[in-house]
Amino acid sequence: MALTKNERRLRIKSRVRKIVSGTETRPRLSVFRSNKEIYAQVVDDVTGKTISSASSRDKDISAAKGSKAEIATLVGKSVAEKALKAGVDTISFDRGGYLYHGRVKSLAEGAREAGLKF
Repeated sequence: MALTKNERRLRIKSRVRKIVSGTETRPRLSVFRSNKEIYAQVVDDVTGKTISSASSRDKDISAAKGSKAEIATLVGKSVAEKALKAGVDTISFDRGGYLYHGRVKSLAEGAREAGLKF
């Protein structure tokens, strides 16, 4: 029986999440990508708390014009700035089962530009 695209992604995601986990000193930057939007959050998995989050639906980002990849870069910068304000400068990147190209790569590069290390 063939897997659907989403089932395949969830299988990859669970395989990655066995290894990648966020701690207080090195939280996890989790990415979710839908067809229209992209979401990112910095999570401490030990305490189960979200340290910072950003999405393409935020008011300052949704007002920006550009391609989806350019907007993903803005989301990366926004989540990085919020994380730096919260005292986080090093993270583990969790691509959420998506391939590391396109919007996911743009988000990661935007976060690196804003000062996050990973």
